[in-house]
Amino acid sequence: MKYRYSKIVALPFEEAVSKVTETLSTEGFGVLTTIDVKATMKKKLDLDYENYTILGACNPTFAYKALEAEKEIGLLLPCNVIVYQTGDEVHVSVMLPSAAMSAVENSTIVSIAEEVETKLKKAVDAV
Repeated sequence: MKYRYSKIVALPFEEAVSKVTETLSTEGFGVLTTIDVKATMKKKLDLDYENYTILGACNPTFAYKALEAEKEIGLLLPCNVIVYQTGDEVHVSVMLPSAAMSAVENSTIVSIAEEVETKLKKAVDAV
């Protein structure tokens, strides 16, 4: 099963992170968490790692609907968005809610996941 939607962007890494945050906002998502994997690897393991950021994105309206439909759905929230660099290429990827929610046997959740997925794809496409 495909679990991600991604593209390579023609932006420097930091600018890509900023642009992704902006396009997510345009689609109604806020960024709740930002994990700087490079800094964490250096601090915790003294490893030099590539530029890699994980953004925890949340659309409050959809999160509320999902939590009302299934209290345990918080285990699968927020939606992860990653920006990372390999060589000269900067990648942007989002987790596909349809894949993440596929184990949940709740038609309301499936419907919400489809709507959220559309918005996340639009955010990636706009970078």
